[in-house]
Amino acid sequence: MSTTTQTTSQAPTCAASTGHTTVIVGSGLAGWTVARELRALLPQGRIIVISADAGDFYSKPMLSNAFALKKTVDGLVAMAGAAQATKVGVDLMAHTDVRAIDTAAQTLHTSGGDVHYDQLVLAVGADPIRLSMPGDEYVLSVNNWQDYAAFRAALDGCTDAANPGRRARVLIMGAGLIGSEFANDLITGGHEVHVVDPGERPLAALLAPEQSAGLQQALVDLGVRFHLGTTATGVSVGDDGAKHVTLSNAGVVTADVVLSAVGLRARTALAVASGLEVGRGIHVDAMGQTSAPNVYAVGDCAAYASAAKPELFDGAPRGLPFVLPIMTAAKAIAKTLAGEPTPIVFAPMAVRVKTPAFPLSVQA
Repeated sequence: MSTTTQTTSQAPTCAASTGHTTVIVGSGLAGWTVARELRALLPQGRIIVISADAGDFYSKPMLSNAFALKKTVDGLVAMAGAAQATKVGVDLMAHTDVRAIDTAAQTLHTSGGDVHYDQLVLAVGADPIRLSMPGDEYVLSVNNWQDYAAFRAALDGCTDAANPGRRARVLIMGAGLIGSEFANDLITGGHEVHVVDPGERPLAALLAPEQSAGLQQALVDLGVRFHLGTTATGVSVGDDGAKHVTLSNAGVVTADVVLSAVGLRARTALAVASGLEVGRGIHVDAMGQTSAPNVYAVGDCAAYASAAKPELFDGAPRGLPFVLPIMTAAKAIAKTLAGEPTPIVFAPMAVRVKTPAFPLSVQA
């Protein structure tokens, strides 16, 4: 963890000037929300969104219930990146990697050249946690639209002209929020679903025992097969292309597609290399500012002082990787960037678990 001292946020002095530039790194929900809200507050002034991909706008939560919504892969994209940039009124640097941040010179070194900023917002998201085991190259993760497109292609590849009705056999590693949502959605989509988790019940860390048991039974009634109290220890591929997943209890599950849903880890490498204070995410104060002046962080990559609780992580800033907290933080940061200092205040909020078989909500 960096030892950089946290600075106190001040209203950006450049906010009202049309000659200044705000750069947002990341084109997920957090990045696009800051861009939209800031443009509404500041009709003039340059806003640049830098995206490692095309910058397409889509709802990430829809990835885990696309079958229930009857969405095709392309149908998940609400607006292509270029069109979104035009609609919001920003410049988009698509397919551009940020390689370093010089916070003293207020300059980003990118694959598309150096970019000066007066205000910088890091909305770089999080990476899927990957289990280290033999055969992990055969395991898929879904963290963005491109990942989901590859996952759907793998599912579609399990059918052929000779057997068009064949269902894909899917093993999901992880019975948490995303794993449970995918289990419900995939079984609804007609696939065979196995869920492996070291816990005794799905969503055991978030739900009361009776709720967790109810969710498990509802999914079992749909046909989901749980392998609880065990973990995947390796994946091998047979001559027919099937994946054989070995479990720590000596069991073996055969699947066509193996999906890891064991959680996310805030993407902090760029922040660490730039000397920003980092813990379970990029530390931000009540205004969303990092330990560097004029640099903010929001979304899955951020750990908010406003969300700290004494009973969690010794009271350190913590992340809230859910839609409502992301929107709350993004809107507050946009106001601060526009010259209206606005603390990030998270009201008590419930997160909906997208499991139609057993609808639930949990406290964020």
